[in-house]
Amino acid sequence: MKRNLFLKGVAVATLFLISLSTPVIRQVQAGEWSGYIAAEARIFLHAPGLPEQENHSTSVSFKPEYYHEWVNGARSFTFTPYLRLDSADRERSHFDIRELFYLMVYENYEVGIGVRKVFWGVTESQHLVDIVNQTDLVDAFDEEEKLGQPMINVSVPGEWGILDLFILPYFRERTFQGKEGRLRLPLVVDTDQAVYESSAGEYHTDLALRWSHYIGDWELAVSHFRGTGREPTLLAGTNPEGEPVLVPFYEQINQTGVEAQKIWGEWLWKLEAIVRSGQGDTYGAWTGGFEYTFIGIGGTMMDLGVLGEWSHDTRGDEATTPFENDLMFGLRLTANDIASTEALAGIVQDMDTTARSIYIESSRRFGDHLKVIVEARTFLDLPRDDRFYAISNDDFIQLDLAYYF
Repeated sequence: MKRNLFLKGVAVATLFLISLSTPVIRQVQAGEWSGYIAAEARIFLHAPGLPEQENHSTSVSFKPEYYHEWVNGARSFTFTPYLRLDSADRERSHFDIRELFYLMVYENYEVGIGVRKVFWGVTESQHLVDIVNQTDLVDAFDEEEKLGQPMINVSVPGEWGILDLFILPYFRERTFQGKEGRLRLPLVVDTDQAVYESSAGEYHTDLALRWSHYIGDWELAVSHFRGTGREPTLLAGTNPEGEPVLVPFYEQINQTGVEAQKIWGEWLWKLEAIVRSGQGDTYGAWTGGFEYTFIGIGGTMMDLGVLGEWSHDTRGDEATTPFENDLMFGLRLTANDIASTEALAGIVQDMDTTARSIYIESSRRFGDHLKVIVEARTFLDLPRDDRFYAISNDDFIQLDLAYYF
């Protein structure tokens, strides 16, 4: 039901954005289409830990993008729909509007309206400050994929930096795996029963403000968000059939974030930190570390980056993420070849328990249109009392074949 409401709202927004462009439409050339269609196979190495779950899954995804600009680039329109169909998890089969955005560039500021994806963050292992867009958890386990967010964005650049104001009039609920899906908690999250602290529900208007600037070798940003938290608290409940489920509760929060990044020769130092109130006691969390790049290893064109990060959450065992006190070590290989070959391998070790995870991600283009992406993850020695013990059998290898146009 709520997805239908969002899509109806998108349809109205589309008509409005088209009306904005009508007076100048005769000044433009035809817009450009790009994007990809991909097939994915996810193979799990162990039998599922829950009886309803599937052994393996396949899916297809389609993400075209239409881009149109006119008035010498002072006006632009972007439309990016997204569709995934999954063989195992009905909740992973979904449609979304990633972007439907009209941008107006003036002499001293920019104004954008519509649905858009905005990214904040500098670290590798997690993005604490990235709060404007909701996580599309069914699409990617690492929380890197985001849903499109309706917004009005005013951006003011100057010698003192860039100031961005975001007015967010509609809230997108987080997606969660269904009963048949893997990489989930023992109980299914029943998104149909979602509740809100605000009486306005998903129509609460959220606000965000961010200042960013380059000072010498430093890249700095300070942000503040006030509104409906993107990460819900999961409460015990039952579905209409009387089965136990988890019910998402979305609180009103305040979050202040800091991003810092410094280039020092071959070193890249990174930090993300937040202070959040509204979800129980006020708490802080941070992720910080470095990346050192060996350029032209072995006399070749290849570069090798060595990464290290520490993540800490002052909630300790009460933290709702796996990064309450963890170290990440990784290697990033960039071949700098025509095929854009890249690979990343990392290990994340919990400093309070034996739990650890290892991941590998690699990609390579073949010709002008094909790209192969391989991802593998394993979860080792998770204690039975670990919040994420349910995924201990969910080691997987994932292969994606994408055709870009």
